[in-house]
Amino acid sequence: MNAEERPNIVIIFLDDSGWGDFHPFGAPAYPTPNVQKLSEEGTRFNQFYVPQAVCSASRAALLSGAYPGRTGVNGAHGPGGRGLPRKFATMAEVLKKNGYATAHFGKWHIGDQEGTRPLARGFDEHAGLMYSNDMWRFHPTQPKKWGRKPLQFWENREVTIDDIDKEDQAMLTTWATEKSVDFIERKKDEPFFLYLAHSMPHVPLFCSDKFLGKSGAGLYGDVIMEIDWSVGQVNEALREAGLEENTIVIFSSDNGPWSVYGNHAGTTPFRGNKRTSFEGGTRSATIIKYPGKVKAGASCDLPLSTIDLLPTLCRLTGTQLPENEIDGKDVWPIITGKRGSENPHSYYAFSGSGFEAIISADGKWKLHLPHRYRVVVKPGKDGMPGRSARRKIKRSLFDLENDPYETKNVIGQHPAVAAKLQAIADAHKKKFWDKN
Repeated sequence: MNAEERPNIVIIFLDDSGWGDFHPFGAPAYPTPNVQKLSEEGTRFNQFYVPQAVCSASRAALLSGAYPGRTGVNGAHGPGGRGLPRKFATMAEVLKKNGYATAHFGKWHIGDQEGTRPLARGFDEHAGLMYSNDMWRFHPTQPKKWGRKPLQFWENREVTIDDIDKEDQAMLTTWATEKSVDFIERKKDEPFFLYLAHSMPHVPLFCSDKFLGKSGAGLYGDVIMEIDWSVGQVNEALREAGLEENTIVIFSSDNGPWSVYGNHAGTTPFRGNKRTSFEGGTRSATIIKYPGKVKAGASCDLPLSTIDLLPTLCRLTGTQLPENEIDGKDVWPIITGKRGSENPHSYYAFSGSGFEAIISADGKWKLHLPHRYRVVVKPGKDGMPGRSARRKIKRSLFDLENDPYETKNVIGQHPAVAAKLQAIADAHKKKFWDKN
């Protein structure tokens, strides 16, 4: 495949965005015309998953195509965290070997040590934060803990803002967008991979003066409207550069909303939220656009996962797969809506502090293993977290086709289905988790 045939790749990855935060997935009180337009120009995926609903684990899975149980990247690491082991190649590393220019702007959060930051992991350019924007001296409940190390803004290998303040936070979405647009304009004559990983709408919430107070729905709505503007800026840059037809754009989120923050969190119609293996935590509103290849204005209800993006994009770009083992599979027939397409997996797995749940490859059945999880008892307000409590779910089977909200345990009515999924779960646990 020559350079002219290789598509450009743009991944826009949000932080803690709820499934219902944007039209057409939800019906928020504020407009999101650019995401709406993206869905009209591409296909929306209604059952698109992350394998673990928390920052570092989700991002490592996206870039490596491997489960957290394989890479060992679980939860969210703090300042100085090691992140994704170097033995697992990133999407940027394999694409770079195939002649792609690569850039990451926004939040990284899969390595804050020498050898694990973006430029050491296949990216030519980088600007943004190495970890979450709440890990700073203004943390609402633990300022001393998170203020031990300043929240820094990096550009390539240099720290350009040594201690981020509130005025800087208000510019994070704008800066990442401007860097992305500039990268597209500069690299329009060669194949490129742009990974735009916004720090928002993860708390603390900030947006620029362009959108502050504009949504009429509070600060959260303002932040989402600015992210929607960002999507429009990137798409317009692709159009102006004459690249729209040869660029695959993927829009998604690292996990569901951090609901304990109340009016500073997003919305989801599903059970659970960030840090749970329920649908509200792991199901992310996703759109894929690739004119002439991916159907415009279409909708797909088959399950897919972020771990599938690396092998699928390797196939589209003629790029060799990593030498290390991965767990994702090429799902291009499903993405393009090919008649009769079936998921090549036999299941998808979900984890938290341990292995917690699996769904069948057709997306109909979901088995939860016994585990503890958190529920919001009282939502917070205006940047302060509320109260949560720990609950325990027993071994449970849900029929996602008829009960996507996981309200009724039907394990007693379908013992054969449960037994089949349990056998798969046992094998997965033995392969990935019993060694950890």
